[in-house]
Amino acid sequence: MSSPIVHGVSITPLTQCSHWFSALDIIAIKMKCCNEFYACISCHAALAKHNTKVWTKEERDEEAVFCGGCKSVLSIEEYMAGDGKCEEGSRCPKCNAGWNPGCKNHWSLYFEI
Repeated sequence: MSSPIVHGVSITPLTQCSHWFSALDIIAIKMKCCNEFYACISCHAALAKHNTKVWTKEERDEEAVFCGGCKSVLSIEEYMAGDGKCEEGSRCPKCNAGWNPGCKNHWSLYFEI
C-alpha cells in the first residue's frame, strides 16, 4: 500500500508543518470529517472548508494515524497505546521513532477521550 497524501501548510517529508515542526512532530491524522490526512488540526482549519469531527471510542480500530518516520498507517488504538513507552514520550510501535509527547494534550481535538 502506498503512503497516503498528507495535507497541510508547508509539509515536510516527515509530515511536519508550519504549525508543528520539531523532530518529534512526525505524525499525521486522518480527519473523521473528510477521511483525509492532515499534519495537524490547524492545517485542517486553514485548508478545509468544513468543521472537524472526532473519532469515537468505538472507532479506535480505524487506521487513522500516519507515522512520517516509517510511513506506516496505524490504528487509533495502536497510536494511543504507544504513549508512554519511553520517558520522553510516545514512540511508533512499527519503527520506534519518537513522537511529540505533547500531542497527548490535543487528543480530544481528534479522538473521543
